[in-house]
Amino acid sequence: MINNKNNQQITIGGAIVFRDNRRKRQFLLVKTKEDGDWEIPKVIVRKGESSVRSVIRLTGEQGGMTTRVLEEVGRTTGMTILNGKSIPQKYYYYIMLQRGGPSELIGFAEFKWLEYMEAVRKVTLKKEKDMFKLAREVLKQWEKTHKIKQY
Repeated sequence: MINNKNNQQITIGGAIVFRDNRRKRQFLLVKTKEDGDWEIPKVIVRKGESSVRSVIRLTGEQGGMTTRVLEEVGRTTGMTILNGKSIPQKYYYYIMLQRGGPSELIGFAEFKWLEYMEAVRKVTLKKEKDMFKLAREVLKQWEKTHKIKQY
């Protein structure tokens, strides 16, 4: 979402999606372009849309899956260059459970489901590594309070 012209800011939702597959917990990583880096799926929040709604839209429209947002994991900031101007970005990351969907994801150049340590090693940005670590802690707490089986 880009706010008013004097105070431009782009808001981005990040989806740390996991599934339990054959008694192993796996996390989704994507490449948005063929020669890109592995990353957490992200989407620009549309005007009038919440960051939570944006990640649900991302996983539904681009991922073709149904998900459940469990908790917000964390927030970070960054900068990008848009039309020669430096624009601040605010990121909201959410831990999400994949409830259903195809084994093939559309809307990404590539995707992989990886176990936690491999996923952390694959992402290149430090802030994404940090978000994975926070997500693991948030998920552990969520599972305790909701009495869900941990893998």
